[in-house]
Amino acid sequence: MAAKFRVLHLGDDIKYNHDVYQRFASEFDIIQPTAAERERGEFMRALKDGRWGNFHAIFRPFWNTGGEMGRWDAELIPLLPASVRIMASAGAGYDWADVDVFAQHGIVYCNGAAASSESVADMALFLILAVFRNLAWSHQAAHSLSPQRFLDAHQNSPLTALNPRGRTLGIIGLGQIGYTIAKKAHAAFGMKIAYNDLFRKSPELERAVDAQFVADLDDLLGQADCVIVATPFAGKTLVDAERLRRFKRGARFINIARGSLVDEEALLQALDNGQILAAGLDVHASEPYVHPRLATHSRVMMMSHNAGGTVDTHVGFERLAMENIEGFLLRGKALTPVNLHLTKPPKSVL
Repeated sequence: MAAKFRVLHLGDDIKYNHDVYQRFASEFDIIQPTAAERERGEFMRALKDGRWGNFHAIFRPFWNTGGEMGRWDAELIPLLPASVRIMASAGAGYDWADVDVFAQHGIVYCNGAAASSESVADMALFLILAVFRNLAWSHQAAHSLSPQRFLDAHQNSPLTALNPRGRTLGIIGLGQIGYTIAKKAHAAFGMKIAYNDLFRKSPELERAVDAQFVADLDDLLGQADCVIVATPFAGKTLVDAERLRRFKRGARFINIARGSLVDEEALLQALDNGQILAAGLDVHASEPYVHPRLATHSRVMMMSHNAGGTVDTHVGFERLAMENIEGFLLRGKALTPVNLHLTKPPKSVL
């Protein structure tokens, strides 16, 4: 009987896709470290000692568990057995994982953006409407129980409100999530779509949402009525004070990617001086802490990093992580690889 690939399952038991997991568990030998073994010190000791032997895939089906060992970096990744070929994880962002270091060790990293794109795009639509209509002002005033604040918002917030229809939405990063946002914003609000990305989309995909590719990011910022950040964190701040000065004056700004992409002090100053009229933030630089002045600003709508937070997303994360491993180990092709273009040629694994 042929030997099976072995999968290290990090985190809780699966909750949703029991039929898929039944198939998955029949195809692979599953190893599931305890919660204590997942703490960074113990996890690293276990890898050094070869406690789980050779395994070929790492499976993290949930965002809330399985990350107890902290950042996957140049300290941790080299401790993995040479047999490891793929890590498939829940979550769209991967700022907690050095995917280039995975690639250096011949390990393909797969994220769950395809499973969360619908939920994140829906939240983006809410934030687009919030910043164009300045709903934070109205929302905060209504919750204050102050008649004066209510009347102020009732009378004056409409003087800063615009309809999104016909306005230009500038999307930084037109990946799975960014493209879904473009489709929804174009269809629901009749917005014009402009985007900046490392790679231009095909003419067919551009035509489907009437999107214009803008090769220079500063040019995009200067022409967009609302800018939305939908790109992964790549190790440095993307929207800083200098970049904010490139925005069209009075533009709206939304971040549904990662808080570390934005200089929050610079954003606050841009809001105060009118360079940015309103902001919608699902993510924050120092989560779970939020910037106190941004939190109370009348033109900032804030969420608690919930853009992808639906049951549908969790079901999709779980399933996609399994299907990525099946696709790669059994058929030679992962569904949502992030770093495949950086990864060394595959090693012999069995």
